[in-house]
Amino acid sequence: MDLLALADFTLVAKHGGFGKASRAAGRPKATLSRRVTELEEALSLRLFERGGRTIKLTEEGRALFERTYALLSELDDTAAVIASGGGTPRGRLRISAPLLFSQIAMGRIAAEFALRYPEIQLEVTTDDREVDMIEEGYDLVIRVNPKTNEGLVGRAFLRDRLVVAASPRFVRLNEGEIVRAVMRGAGGGNGWTVIKDGGRSHIAFEPILRLSSPIMVRDAVRAGVGAAALPYSLISQDIAAGHLIHWGDVDLPPTALWTLYPTRRLLSARVSAFLDHLRQTFPQGTSEELAAFMTA
Repeated sequence: MDLLALADFTLVAKHGGFGKASRAAGRPKATLSRRVTELEEALSLRLFERGGRTIKLTEEGRALFERTYALLSELDDTAAVIASGGGTPRGRLRISAPLLFSQIAMGRIAAEFALRYPEIQLEVTTDDREVDMIEEGYDLVIRVNPKTNEGLVGRAFLRDRLVVAASPRFVRLNEGEIVRAVMRGAGGGNGWTVIKDGGRSHIAFEPILRLSSPIMVRDAVRAGVGAAALPYSLISQDIAAGHLIHWGDVDLPPTALWTLYPTRRLLSARVSAFLDHLRQTFPQGTSEELAAFMTA
């Protein structure tokens, strides 16, 4: 297989068209088109659906792009490391991270990383959706309890737990009463099973307020409108200061934050450096560690 043709195909697929790829690489559009056609003929496959002013990867083309993009990126990274004598990681690193983690921790994590690796151009975007790493050009994504994806590998680096809390001004008159609750988004059931002092109890609730962000929920609970289940790391300081009362830990598995990246035999030096930075920042990966990081 012609490696140059494969590289040109990957360039066109990455930029979403021959014209955009031509401008990005400073290569003639006709040359790129000819190389891709030659590759299609060699493989006896149609890699792009061409129509009007747009092109779209076929199913076979997408499968090839996902493999070649990772492999060619790996070759570029390896060549860069060799050229620099295996020294300091450098280049662009794009990361997608969930909203809450970005708001409470990612700014400081990114700043400390940038100070440590000044030759890496770090770009962090916030998104709770499941991004397409290859098509959208991300090197690493951070996700909460991600679904299994055969094309990605990774590890959990942090775990947080949900706790039920309320303001001291919000008084439960009786142990079995239905309490007013502040919920994040739709759904959520009608009760929490909580663990406290080694025992389990059930707290029935009625949602009276629904908000889209955990930080909004926390602020509403601080105001005394009702109780809520929130990440421990987000409200540990309020609990310690007496601004919120801890009613118990929700009887559910911890929420896990994962780092995910495309399956490769060799990680880029930039991704490896960021993974090491996270491991050093959260060596135990507990909710208490995240809470301490936020209040440091």
